[in-house]
Amino acid sequence: MNGDLPGKLALAVTIKELSRRFGDFVAVDRVSLEVARGEIFGFLGPNGAGKSTTIRMLCGLLEPTSGTGTVAGFDIKSQPEAIKQNIGYMSQKFSLYEDLTVEENIDFYGGIYRIPREKKAARKAWVLQMAGLEPHRRMRTGLLPGGWKQRLSLGCALLHEPPVLFLDEPTSGVDPVSRRSFWDLIYELAGRGVTIFVTTHYMEEAEYCDRLGLIYRGQLIALGTPGALKGHFMREQVLQVSCGAPQDALELVEREAGVKEAAIFGKDLHVIVSDASAVSQPLRAALESAGYSVTRIERIVPSLEDVFVSLIEQRDREEGSQKEFAR
Repeated sequence: MNGDLPGKLALAVTIKELSRRFGDFVAVDRVSLEVARGEIFGFLGPNGAGKSTTIRMLCGLLEPTSGTGTVAGFDIKSQPEAIKQNIGYMSQKFSLYEDLTVEENIDFYGGIYRIPREKKAARKAWVLQMAGLEPHRRMRTGLLPGGWKQRLSLGCALLHEPPVLFLDEPTSGVDPVSRRSFWDLIYELAGRGVTIFVTTHYMEEAEYCDRLGLIYRGQLIALGTPGALKGHFMREQVLQVSCGAPQDALELVEREAGVKEAAIFGKDLHVIVSDASAVSQPLRAALESAGYSVTRIERIVPSLEDVFVSLIEQRDREEGSQKEFAR
């Protein structure tokens, strides 16, 4: 699959033919990928696609049914405890103790990670400075705004200076300003050599990653940089349609010949077609004859959301064809 890393890079995560079954259900199906040291790797997919199951195996919390893998140089099957000591993990659900103060939470996690006594003060100072919480160190954690809670959670996950950090939907429910600030911290950590393995459903966040993997129904169906995914992984073309009342116009657009998929995208429509030049004029004519004012119809570079929708639709069509053939 395209998107492989160039050779001779230090690898922080490796997976080869990794699978996990629960009875007859295949949650993860022969996934293979590599993540370099210091890379920000985005792992994307709809709910139930296998993201969390894969992460649980990589974190040493769930034994694979088959396949192999390493994290920070440790084997996911035979060395799960060593992996746990060498990773940080931050979930989308706030996991700190809200009745404790900021400082007490840091002290608690310092104890869990068995940070040497001579390093505790320095690591606590780093978390407080990184999170911007020095003036609020004695504030009850439950009273913090969402963005500060998030930064505190990140700091606690990094107290023991792990080389690999897993972030599961880390900015879910956080305002856009705090989200951008959080990603500034991620870039800084990656610059220091920390490997970031992140799941997110925000497409703009996916653009921040060095490389992306899309998992669907347990299978890795695309792997590469955001630019490569947009430039090479989508067979169809995308038209951006600017018109009056796009929500109302959507149904008409979807019925037009040559249109495979259409969706609201901000104030416009993104229309997936096989041949943009063949569809543009008939589509404009249909909209205008129906009374919609059209200000623009032009082919654009697909967004990551366009790419992912197209790949998933393509996979569904292929599976549907295979089922029909098997009958």
